Amino acid sequence: MNKRWLIILVLCLLPTMLCAREPRQQARIDALITAVEKMPGGKFIRNGSEYDAATAAGHLRMKLSRAGERVKTAEDFIEGIASKSSVSGQPYRIRRAGGAEEDAGAFFRARLDEIDRAGK
Repeated sequence: MNKRWLIILVLCLLPTMLCAREPRQQARIDALITAVEKMPGGKFIRNGSEYDAATAAGHLRMKLSRAGERVKTAEDFIEGIASKSSVSGQPYRIRRAGGAEEDAGAFFRARLDEIDRAGK
């Protein structure tokens, strides 16, 4: 009976293991999401509506979890998830506490450059 449960467990986990991102890429993606989440006073603008940093981070995590193996790298994350709405196609925007706005894609690419330079 124990062998049967082990086989069932392996078969259930196999798709997850096959879709798993390389640890370095997952760490880079996590750092990008954290950059939004920790943005003091920043707003994430999605389809014309503003969201606080925590809500934005939750939305990006949800999209990432649904993307599965389509997102293998941090660059895939930026282009496929974090830059525009998959529903409307509208680009996401980031508004900083001081009021300056930029495209989310540019924001994430700049953060990724910083992350990579820091050696994460």
